[in-house]
Amino acid sequence: MDRLTKTHGNNHYEVGLEHGALHVFANAEVMGSFEDKVFEMADNNLRIPRNQYMSYTPDAHIGIGTCIGTTAVWSMKDGFVSPSIVGVDIGCGMRVHTTKLHKRDLQDKAVRRRLIQAIERYVPTNERTNSHYADIDTMDVVRYGLKGLPERYVPNERWVSHVERSTFAFDHEYLGKLPDNIRKYAHGQLGTLGGGNHFIELQYLEIPDEATDTATAWGLFDGQVVVMIHSGSRAWGAMLGQSYTKIFREAMFAWGVTNPDRNLLYAPIGSDVGQTYLHLMHSALNFAVSNRHMIAYGVQQAFCDVFGAETELPALYDLMHNYALKEFHRNEPMLVHRKGATRALPPGHFLNAAAYKETGHPALIPGSMGTASYLMRGRAEGEKNFYSICHGAGRARSRKATKELVTVDQFEASMKVGTDDEILVNHRSLKSILDECPQAYKDVDSIVDSVVGARLADVIAKCKPMAAIKGV
Repeated sequence: MDRLTKTHGNNHYEVGLEHGALHVFANAEVMGSFEDKVFEMADNNLRIPRNQYMSYTPDAHIGIGTCIGTTAVWSMKDGFVSPSIVGVDIGCGMRVHTTKLHKRDLQDKAVRRRLIQAIERYVPTNERTNSHYADIDTMDVVRYGLKGLPERYVPNERWVSHVERSTFAFDHEYLGKLPDNIRKYAHGQLGTLGGGNHFIELQYLEIPDEATDTATAWGLFDGQVVVMIHSGSRAWGAMLGQSYTKIFREAMFAWGVTNPDRNLLYAPIGSDVGQTYLHLMHSALNFAVSNRHMIAYGVQQAFCDVFGAETELPALYDLMHNYALKEFHRNEPMLVHRKGATRALPPGHFLNAAAYKETGHPALIPGSMGTASYLMRGRAEGEKNFYSICHGAGRARSRKATKELVTVDQFEASMKVGTDDEILVNHRSLKSILDECPQAYKDVDSIVDSVVGARLADVIAKCKPMAAIKGV
């Protein structure tokens, strides 16, 4: 594909494609690693009328209809909404909880194994295992998010205040247009991990000198043990995504709208199908934030079993990286799609949660098993990218290719198996999760370097893995 690339400096490239401009934030090495397909997919996305802005973060890679790592923006007045630029796992995102523990408290592998086993007692990791919270009304959760949870499941106010949003408001009348059986399949999944790249990880922090003041304001210290959680809206979001893929495709056919990629679906924001999707999408966001909350609730119970009943896990932050939300930019309301992209607001921004108004909120960036994750903080310059940064390392190769190219021995070496610093996992055999090995992902340090070099965000802490719990 012919394309003209303009360099704006600071890891910011503007790629001229047939149907519009694509902004890419990456260092030279990462920029050179993108395959032609990612630009082809961008050009297909830019065929959607009246696009205001589109960009890739450095972790961008091929997805269904749209690359993961995309930010795409339309005006609320005359723009479009695309379930393909949201993704099927609506509301998928990250949550981090802190502890008072130091890494030396988990240095003994026997302690970490007990903790893994305890977490598995409280957080179902098997797809066929039901939630421990059947007493929670699913419909209360999808209507009201964290505010729909019984008080007994909210350990303290931080668990609701230290989040990107505790409730996503929408017109509940639209729940009458839910897919058949969605309640049946989603019931019993609250507080369950899910498979694929979802995880619970025990980590310890390394804080750079220049970030000490912000880290201290966030209650962080060097060597501190934290818990990072990655999960989404489970069957609720999946069934909505699948159902509305079909509905959008039928609507586009009826309107005579075509695109070279049949998996790229979209509709005017003001259309019936667009409005229905947006309202129901909010119900999935409510399920997702509540699901991560209940996973964290189970993790805290596990820590109490191992370290004592008084153990607390204060919430640091919870955020999403798959959604489309109305936001105000350039003095007008816009619909900002983020598919595998994290919002990172700077200090003082009016959309920060109250607890982070002055400092800016933590942006939670996972790596992969065997590599570091990061806590970052947005910069004012991030406005140029609608405050979007990466959502993780990003896959370097498909699951199938990973299984063909990476050996279990290589996986074991990356996990430091047999050493005192071994990163423990909850699977007896690494072969069963080979497609999630570190070698399946890009170099997270290079991804974060790209973001820092683009002046979109700064590193506040590096999170080093000690143990990982994966779903099956």
